[in-house]
Amino acid sequence: MSSHKITDIDNLAKLSDEFRSQGKKVVLCHGTFDLMHTGHIRYLQRAQKEGDVLFVTVTADEFVNKGPGRPVFSDRLRAENLAALECVSCVAINYSPTAIDLLENIRPHLYVKGSEYRDHAKDLTGNITLEKNAVEKYGGAIFYTDEITFSSSTLLNEHFGVFSPETRRFLEEFGQTYSDRLIHEKINSLANLKVLVVGDAIIDQYHYVSPLGQTGKGNVLAVQYESAEQFAGGSLAVANHVAKFSKSVSLLTGLGDHDSHEKFIREKLQSNINPIFSYFVDAPTVTKRRFVDSDLAKLFEVYFFKDEPVFLDGGKNSIEWLENHLSKYDLVIIADFGNGFVSNEMVEVLCRKAPFLAVNTQINSGNRGFHVINRYSRADFVSLNEPELRLAAHNRHDPIELVCEATAKKLGAKGFAVTRGTKGVLLYDARSATFDRVPALSSRVIDRIGAGDAYLSLASLCFAGGLDFSIANFVGSVAAAMDVQIVCNREPIDPINLKKYISTLLK
Repeated sequence: MSSHKITDIDNLAKLSDEFRSQGKKVVLCHGTFDLMHTGHIRYLQRAQKEGDVLFVTVTADEFVNKGPGRPVFSDRLRAENLAALECVSCVAINYSPTAIDLLENIRPHLYVKGSEYRDHAKDLTGNITLEKNAVEKYGGAIFYTDEITFSSSTLLNEHFGVFSPETRRFLEEFGQTYSDRLIHEKINSLANLKVLVVGDAIIDQYHYVSPLGQTGKGNVLAVQYESAEQFAGGSLAVANHVAKFSKSVSLLTGLGDHDSHEKFIREKLQSNINPIFSYFVDAPTVTKRRFVDSDLAKLFEVYFFKDEPVFLDGGKNSIEWLENHLSKYDLVIIADFGNGFVSNEMVEVLCRKAPFLAVNTQINSGNRGFHVINRYSRADFVSLNEPELRLAAHNRHDPIELVCEATAKKLGAKGFAVTRGTKGVLLYDARSATFDRVPALSSRVIDRIGAGDAYLSLASLCFAGGLDFSIANFVGSVAAAMDVQIVCNREPIDPINLKKYISTLLK
């Protein structure tokens, strides 16, 4: 058994000190090592030749951001695979997104990376430069091998059934037209867009519980309370997604005059967001409290809101602000959850003056049957799920393509996206009267809440930035695929992780 080689980072640091005191040269390799292959083995064997002992650290599961179904193998299994190699002295799991801290703890003589890291400009994360600085800080050096290389992502995509045949075909065809590097460049080009997000602020609360079973005196489910977590949702989540990709973002939204959660909201908003708040009379900030079990299945939901809130100023200030500022923005995204902030007067001004208008009108428990896209006279881009579209069109049975095209024409929309869960996204391109389809790009779903907001945010940016419709639909779909692997709105979509996900998909 080789499990005796597996230890932790603190013990690796102690062993490193001992070997150094004995005059031995310590070499460190670090990576994911999700699928061990010939390239990994030769890389590790070459690294071992450069010193007396070879330490290897693997990235913990929670920090592997390489796309759907990754990692395929758990961190413990990956560590065991490495420990089985004769050239490896010790293995540890690194519970951190980068190797910087462990380099400062272990202080190896050599930090060895593969040849693909020699050009630091190609590293999406920028971590290789920081890691080089960390190892050199304590007298060490970085060394690049020149052994044969393979892509674990390519091998996993091709042979481990991560994707359905339909999705594999789509990715192969899409990759023949658009390279990951081209899409990365297009995403970078969005940074200078000036964006305004308008919509309902929502506080999402998760109360985690363990079901105990039916009560003894009635048909009621009893649960044991475990913990609670709070998230910035609604237009707050959309603004946070956008602010990771655009330097200049403003947010116009409404808060309650009590239970406003304003301090929490300000803390959760990205630093480059300029918030403009209006306040309601005798109403809280919209709060949705969900009781969920350990699998994140929703057991019960409680709303704290007023379905027809009244503004302290009658809504006058928000209207005046829009009249005076809309023309300054390249893109206006309306995240309209139908909870009372976006008034009919606001809609009129937005439709009349927004240079590029992207809209989502969401159906939820607080507005079901009374809130549809038809309240807008115009939009450049619309994103709805299938039930939202069919309800707006009062059309339950016709092919979704016909319903989408007809609704898009009524609004004058250049692009109209229909998100369809496991069926992916259908996008109507009004300019060519054609449909673009992207299948679902995630093999694992943790929580679907917020996925539509992620799609809206990234697809809207791409459309406003003039990107091809196919790229916009793909990038939005990748963002949604990433978001279903995040609990509620715990964190916004990160540009580096988005680019890594795209590269993994297209390998």
